[in-house]
Amino acid sequence: MSDPEREQAQQRAARITAFREELDELRREQVLQLSEAQEQAVAAHHRQLLTHYRQTLDIDADARARQLSLGMRLASLFGALALAAGLFFLFYQFWGLFDVPAQVAILLGSSLGSLLLCFWLQARDSSGYYAKLAAVLAFVCFVLNLSMLGQIFNITPSDKALLPWAALALLLAYQCRQRLLLVVALLCFGLFVAARLGDWAGWHWWTLGERPELFMPLAALMLVPQWLDQRRHAGFAACYRVMGLLYLLGPVLVLSYWGSGSYLAWPTGWIEAFYQTLGFVLAGLTLWLGIRRGWGEVVNTGLVFALIMLFAKLFDWWWQLLPRYLFFLLLGLIAVLLLVMLQRWRRSVPGGVQ
Repeated sequence: MSDPEREQAQQRAARITAFREELDELRREQVLQLSEAQEQAVAAHHRQLLTHYRQTLDIDADARARQLSLGMRLASLFGALALAAGLFFLFYQFWGLFDVPAQVAILLGSSLGSLLLCFWLQARDSSGYYAKLAAVLAFVCFVLNLSMLGQIFNITPSDKALLPWAALALLLAYQCRQRLLLVVALLCFGLFVAARLGDWAGWHWWTLGERPELFMPLAALMLVPQWLDQRRHAGFAACYRVMGLLYLLGPVLVLSYWGSGSYLAWPTGWIEAFYQTLGFVLAGLTLWLGIRRGWGEVVNTGLVFALIMLFAKLFDWWWQLLPRYLFFLLLGLIAVLLLVMLQRWRRSVPGGVQ
């Protein structure tokens, strides 16, 4: 089973549901009347099609199935996080009871065993929920493996551990279609790149948070879906775009109010003013790009960033000057004006943003 096949089947099922509802409306409005034979033939064909999709692709054929599917995804996520936390604390609770060879064997065995379990479940679990749970568990075991082996053999912590963590998370994300692990992989990779850039600039990797500009080159992640086709993995292209935007817009937001963290050899006030201006420009460009390309996640990210920048600036201007009630009344008025503007903008966009 591939993601495109399942996604197409899910879309077909949604169209069938919409067709049934619209046909009922047209019948009640006496616009269209099918013969009894035609209705039975269409209904039989749709039942056969949905049964085939349910049995082979495990789709959500109706609203009830979609609700249950959402609950299963949430249960899978919380189960994975709970098992990972339990494994972490289990290791630290009883770790001192084992000698060094046993500790090494446990670490290697847990990492290899959880990885094999993930692949075994992935081959047999058509829904993917159990495989995704095992994938998160395998990643946590691998992180514990490297971390605790470093403690056992007194190895100095290094940012280079982030690279194999990112590689395994990326492998498991694509193997099990797990977007959470893709985000983790991009986070580890981003931290590694920022740490390397900081090291080349003469900063210790522990202090990479003191130079937010180190993360800005990672905005190139937005281009990954343009270079590598992600249509076989639903939602992955959106993850790349959102993470790339966060790596760009996040540092801009921080430097807007913390100019001393910049590499620019300017007065702090100038740096903050520059990044505040740049932030509004980037927010506008993000909204324009998202609307032009039909990327809803880009539009939402740009809109949230623009609102944060706007209200932070309003707080700077008016919090000390105005009474509290007037300050919040003005914020509410501005929010209503923004709502009106966005509503008119939405109506002027042909087809809207998907």
